[in-house]
Amino acid sequence: MDKTIVTIPGDMPGLSYSLTVLRFAGSDPQAPKAYLQAALHGNELPGVAALHVLIPKLKAAEAEGRLKGSVTVVPFANPIGLNQFQWDDHQGRFFYGSRTNFNRAFALIDRPDPALLSVPDDVSCDRRLKATLQTLALDADLVLDLHCDNEGPNYLYMPAELWPHSADLAAALDCGAVLTFEGGTDASFDEAAFRPHLSSGNFERRVVATVELKGVHDVGPETARKDGDGLYRFLVGRGVIADAAAAPVGPFTGKGVPQSYVEMVRAPVGGMAFFHVKPGDVVKPGQLVAEMIPVPGDPPVPVHAVAPGLVLTRVLARAVRGSDDLLKIVGDTRSVTAKDGGALES
Repeated sequence: MDKTIVTIPGDMPGLSYSLTVLRFAGSDPQAPKAYLQAALHGNELPGVAALHVLIPKLKAAEAEGRLKGSVTVVPFANPIGLNQFQWDDHQGRFFYGSRTNFNRAFALIDRPDPALLSVPDDVSCDRRLKATLQTLALDADLVLDLHCDNEGPNYLYMPAELWPHSADLAAALDCGAVLTFEGGTDASFDEAAFRPHLSSGNFERRVVATVELKGVHDVGPETARKDGDGLYRFLVGRGVIADAAAAPVGPFTGKGVPQSYVEMVRAPVGGMAFFHVKPGDVVKPGQLVAEMIPVPGDPPVPVHAVAPGLVLTRVLARAVRGSDDLLKIVGDTRSVTAKDGGALES
């Protein structure tokens, strides 16, 4: 394993950030190359926990000559966001300097040419970081950006062109759903990693996905072991690692649908949220899914499902503003609140 520390200069004198990059050398230049990063939103740690389990397995495979394809791992992909605190609250989602989501505004280039990712010296540190991450992932066949949601199971976002032949990743991670998108314009990392290879048409070998690993509080040895083992089995199945003893990846049994099939249930008023459903529940049209309590003692404001579907995620907060997201419900047809292209809120 080669460990490199990439220095990202800060925007003021005396300030810089360190990006740790781990590279594992494969023995077969024809085998798929993999790139995995976690915590692009600095305080989303389930992916970091999964990589904590995966990295020793990669070290062992490399040492034993079983690593066929080269693998690059960036455990903490966003040292800027990792260090952003407001009082005692970690704020790793948006760059303080511009209020830009760290998973937006990546460069959408049309071919895998690293020269297209060069940035001038006078750009802000978040743009330098994004250019660095894109360059590291540019030649990889398998690109996994590990995130998490508020509350929910594992699930994926990926370009529609890569589904369903990427179902092995969803199965390996025991995902509840896969949400596909077409032609996004949000310039999220997954879009930016896929766009340079769009014209090649060689999609069977390629996997690019935003991997949502459960909820933000699901950080611990058991979930880390399960997710790390799932990533390992996926890499074995794709021929990156040779391991005859690894359990094979079974079929994917969750829902694989366009992102436009997602119904975002939002709070009609602000107040305290009482939920009547949880992730994994199946709801019917008109079913009570939550109540909002703006004034304790007064009648609550009911929130109903407008269409049938699977409750995929639930917001972690219980103090909720009017129009804030409460639930993500995945149905079997296009939703009335559909958003086409790009990421929902990853």
